[in-house]
Amino acid sequence: MTDPDTIARVLDAAEQRRLERRRFLRSASVAGLAIGGSSLLAACGSGNKNKAPTPTPSSSSSPTPTPSATVSYDDADVLAMALNIEYLQANFYLQAVSGAGLDADLTKGAADTDAVGTVTGGKKMTFTDSAIGEYAREMAADQVAHITFLRTQLGTAVIAQPDINIDGSASGAFTAFARAAGLVGSSSTFDPYASDDNFLLAAFLLEDIGPTAYRGGLGYMANSVLIEALAGILATESYHAGLVRSTIYATGNSTLIANANKISDWRDSLDGTTDDDRGLDGTGGASQIAPNDANGIVFGRLPNQVLNILFQTASTGVTKGGFFPSGINGTIATT
Repeated sequence: MTDPDTIARVLDAAEQRRLERRRFLRSASVAGLAIGGSSLLAACGSGNKNKAPTPTPSSSSSPTPTPSATVSYDDADVLAMALNIEYLQANFYLQAVSGAGLDADLTKGAADTDAVGTVTGGKKMTFTDSAIGEYAREMAADQVAHITFLRTQLGTAVIAQPDINIDGSASGAFTAFARAAGLVGSSSTFDPYASDDNFLLAAFLLEDIGPTAYRGGLGYMANSVLIEALAGILATESYHAGLVRSTIYATGNSTLIANANKISDWRDSLDGTTDDDRGLDGTGGASQIAPNDANGIVFGRLPNQVLNILFQTASTGVTKGGFFPSGINGTIATT
């Protein structure tokens, strides 16, 4: 059963975040840009789709991989990719705090004929630690606000929510990842809503994807106002990821921390040959709250690398799997 008070709190917080982003875009419009919906996308489309590579940092850093010269995405493509990720994260957190998913108005595509995907799994949690419950409610509100913002900017190009699997049953995406990462045995299940620890591990998996995905996606962007806005979302996602990582580390629970490290290793095994992902244990057993390099720079993932993790595969050319059993919507859709 859903909790109306909880849902109201999440939606109220999301509305406040939506208003803050609207104020930002109104202030940006004084530079002469037409802000809002399809008019902003028209401005985005006028930019050069063959984006310049990210400037090369010092040799000791972990740079964002350079976008391939054979792949050309525009701003709308990146926004749609981000919206798919936000659909996943929002449903995960909303289910945990309220037992309900997104409002139907936030899941539709631009056309009435666009099919809205089904969300499999999810249920309301009873948090043992009230602080973790409050964190979850705030993060749920932020994801809803991100969805509202991205949908507004996409305008007539907005994509519908795809099929999403956040199930912890034997056939669920969370169980599949937990088995592959070595959190549970091959015949065991992993229910992310069963305990605070499980919830934190599931959040660790999803939240660490956000900052790296947004940083990688920014390399394809052309519109300066949208770049600034998405950098702001990246910052929010980084706060979320840092909070989850800090909360896990602060427990001092060696098993929980070890499982988070296994998740990091699992992500690293899927997204390429470089060892960029970082667990919670740094040099000499010190904490590692940010997955960064010697320059304090967090790495980025290209869109196809993000999909490797979300589809739970190391293979190229894959179009569905894992948390998106039927694939994602938009131009960027293949590992």
